[in-house]
Amino acid sequence: MRYSDYCLQRFGHRIQKLTVNAGFGCPNRDGTLGMHGCIFCNNDAFNPSYCQPAKTITQQIDDGIRFHSHHHHQQVGYLAYLQAYSNTYAPLERLRECYEEALEHPLIEGLVIATRPDCVDEPKLDYLATLAQRHYIMVEYGIESCYDRTLQRINRGHDYACTVHAIEATARRGIPCGGHLILGLPGESREEMVAEAALLSQLPLTTLKLHQLQILRGSQLEKEYLQDPSSVPPPFALKEYIVLVCDFLERLRPDIVVERYAASVPPRYQVAPERGWKHPDATPVKGSELADMVESELASRNTHQGIYYTPKNIHQ
Repeated sequence: MRYSDYCLQRFGHRIQKLTVNAGFGCPNRDGTLGMHGCIFCNNDAFNPSYCQPAKTITQQIDDGIRFHSHHHHQQVGYLAYLQAYSNTYAPLERLRECYEEALEHPLIEGLVIATRPDCVDEPKLDYLATLAQRHYIMVEYGIESCYDRTLQRINRGHDYACTVHAIEATARRGIPCGGHLILGLPGESREEMVAEAALLSQLPLTTLKLHQLQILRGSQLEKEYLQDPSSVPPPFALKEYIVLVCDFLERLRPDIVVERYAASVPPRYQVAPERGWKHPDATPVKGSELADMVESELASRNTHQGIYYTPKNIHQ
């Protein structure tokens, strides 16, 4: 199921996410865990121009609605998407102020809260559970990898057990969970990437985003790449990536909604432009086009998401 279909089922109409930057930080940048963040990270690459923490949340929502209004010619609802950095990394009182300001906007139907697995605790999840009784609330966790050695290599600052605990604790409270996974991280084989589908299928995830590894200007990975390009895995060719994604999907639990198959950033943030795919006329391959290519590949195989999925007990 595409994310757009999931939203139609859940809300009865199209949904547009409005990115909001509430000015939260990250324990991997403020010295709590580290100062340089994960090696792949540059949040500015994903931050729309209208989205600045100097503005109030209400102002950002209004600006986001105007920014997207020319795309919509039918009924559309809006979710406030707290995306930049770790959006549960603050005292509960500050979280309450930010979340409830967004939810008070008359056109906002819910929140999507992006965060790290090590930035939630029982009181915060209990509070989100009370919000979820009245509003649509999703917590989107940066998983990135299921392998501890990879998480250490990318300077993530937590292990996979932390991810499992956070997602299970969130879902136990009836809060939908999203996940974010990067394919192509240093040191991971193709077989290991595909095997992550089975591992993630054991978790109570509602949605999942897949991203190919990108080298972003201003990231630690950029420094490593410029010093030694061979230290970073080579980019996926488009067909190679589509085949990999389909192999992954065949092993992924069929009810998990795959929200995205790949990522894109403005060219000014691309250190290695060949990591973005282009048509023969040099125009970028859009996310919707990539989704069509994935579905075409699945159809050519006469297969579908979850065809090789086998339920397992995560505690076995």
